[in-house]
Amino acid sequence: MTIKTEIVINASAEKVWRVLTDFKAYPDWNPFIQVLEGEVKVGNQIKVCIKPPGGSAMTFKPRVLVFEPQKELTWLGKFMFKRLFDGEHSFKLDKNANGTTTLIQSEVFSGILVGIFAATLRKTKKGFELMNEKLKEIAEQE
Repeated sequence: MTIKTEIVINASAEKVWRVLTDFKAYPDWNPFIQVLEGEVKVGNQIKVCIKPPGGSAMTFKPRVLVFEPQKELTWLGKFMFKRLFDGEHSFKLDKNANGTTTLIQSEVFSGILVGIFAATLRKTKKGFELMNEKLKEIAEQE
């Protein structure tokens, strides 16, 4: 199962990346990812707390797979052990010719428990959209 959202932001990739990676500020503005802690670099484990709209807060400790400034941040989280319920979450920035940036936020879910969590995962998409809209608002104000 895959969730994918996109939004065009009237700001440079540098500005969007700056807002996206100011993890300490997440509690102040981010309606979906309430906490992101730890040293975000490839191979490291970080702590992430999300709260989908209408859902319960969940904390997990994914491993960073990709960290390319102004391009991509991807991590892989798992429930208990690999292939039970895995989620590969990505933020990708595409620089557009007109100076805007397209933010693509997605997550690919896999594992034997995905069907059980399908209803919760639909709420997650709304969380992505709310986060994208708020990130757009902040980046366009800078």
